[in-house]
Amino acid sequence: MGIDTAKMIGDFPILNTTRNGKRLVYLDSAATSQKPIQVIEKVSDYYKGYNANIHRGVYEISIKATEEYIRSKELAAKFINAESYRNIVYTRNTTESINLIALSWAGRKLRGGDGVLLTEMEHHSNIVPWQMLKERKNTVLDYIALDAKKQLLDMEDFEMKLEAKPKIVSVTAASNVLGTINDVEKICRMAHDAGALVVVDGAQSVPHMPVDVKRMDCDFMAFSSHKMLGPAGIGVLYGKEELLEEMEPLLGGGDMIRSVSFESCTYNELPWKFESGTSNIEGGIGFGAAIEYLDNVGMQNVNGHEKELASYALRKLKDAGATVYGPSAEQIEHRIGVISFKVPGAHPHDVAQIFDSEGIAIRAGHHCAMPLVNQVLNEDSVSRMSFYIYNKKEDVDVAVDALAKVKKVLKLH
Repeated sequence: MGIDTAKMIGDFPILNTTRNGKRLVYLDSAATSQKPIQVIEKVSDYYKGYNANIHRGVYEISIKATEEYIRSKELAAKFINAESYRNIVYTRNTTESINLIALSWAGRKLRGGDGVLLTEMEHHSNIVPWQMLKERKNTVLDYIALDAKKQLLDMEDFEMKLEAKPKIVSVTAASNVLGTINDVEKICRMAHDAGALVVVDGAQSVPHMPVDVKRMDCDFMAFSSHKMLGPAGIGVLYGKEELLEEMEPLLGGGDMIRSVSFESCTYNELPWKFESGTSNIEGGIGFGAAIEYLDNVGMQNVNGHEKELASYALRKLKDAGATVYGPSAEQIEHRIGVISFKVPGAHPHDVAQIFDSEGIAIRAGHHCAMPLVNQVLNEDSVSRMSFYIYNKKEDVDVAVDALAKVKKVLKLH
């Protein structure tokens, strides 16, 4: 079973609008995905029918809100094959999830001289929290090199750097710049053999491919609702239960407590001890609807559809004379539907603006991965198109045709 894109587009109201008199072609799903009507209506139904706080009331609409919120956690747990919703901590986004690990687990467990190992392809969200930890704790920060030729992680370099016995290995499962898919299952196995815990940034993998945290055997994983058809402001920290149990909450008050006296307090059970105050209730409920939508599509179908689009786009961009980064079309098994590129002689911001005049939304910049773009790719910025279930080959054709306008406007012929 494939994806019927023409039928699916009808579920996304924004994709049935125009920009500058042209059909909106949205190619920036790596930043944030569009939302189907099923998610929009689920959030609206909450506000219209059972808007109340969770875990607070014994009246009907509060009970309904609580049940729907918990159900969304159960759906999230099943989606990644976690043991139960006790493993699912809701945060604002992937960034907050990784910061929670760096502050609460690593901040209390690591000592001066302990190592944290990242990769050269990380998003700032998986670099800056560890740099801040280094400032506070005098830890040692190192990076696994990128194989410049293959645009894949250099696993020999990883093996060598594991000899330093880092305490934490924190890696992206898929690069938001290169589209590179890392073998996180193998990374987890090698890191554990070296005595390290593994944190996986799943922001670009969970929305686009089947993910099984049990098979992967990661210790923590972070991902975001807004990149997988759900509302913004809701993210997930998955953690093995024994690790979450030994972690201290960062924020106090509200839902994270079991009891409070003037002298002390006791914390709530998992996952609530990390979720202080009133939660993003509508975000969680909408996120549940997004997961159900993706489940109905099937994550194998999502992955196959994006690989087909990416392979097609890589060849079309190459034929159009663009410089493309990341694994080639011949290595499509190592790629998600993210393609960063440059038009020789054109600044990526100019490219994005000209594309916008044609109704095409793409990203331009360093994509919150300045070390990779500036220091590894040796570029100040790049253009990026990224695909999701609602994109089709015609979107790629329109984007490639826009390259001709870029060359004409900027007189690059």
